[in-house]
Amino acid sequence: MFAIQRAASLAGLAHVYPPEQYPYPDDAIRERWATFPGVVHLAEDDGLPVGVAATDDCWLHGFYVVPERWGTGVADTLHDAALAPLGCREVKLWVLEDNRRARRFYEKRGWAPNGETRVVEYPPSPLDVGYSLLRSR
Repeated sequence: MFAIQRAASLAGLAHVYPPEQYPYPDDAIRERWATFPGVVHLAEDDGLPVGVAATDDCWLHGFYVVPERWGTGVADTLHDAALAPLGCREVKLWVLEDNRRARRFYEKRGWAPNGETRVVEYPPSPLDVGYSLLRSR
């Protein structure tokens, strides 16, 4: 899980967290995965992990696909599988304001900004934007 998140983050967020200025927070991210209380969904391709999604209550807490599988449909399948068991009318997530690729992905699937924002704890402390997905359940 850590390796998937790290690969996706380094490839997709270098414009937010330039690696030469802000080393990836390996220890904090490993701890996050080790103590995550919710459900973790793993996407595999021929037995190799290629994507991970984490849900807890009515939140999508993490969603990452290795860059080599971007655009292959893995993310679509993982997204739907992670949300399917949630019995929530509204599901929420946080996404970096400057993560245009992720924001487009979510918006194509019906997610919309919900007006919430927060400052991310990791330097340079960018802004997270809250998104909600309203479901008919």
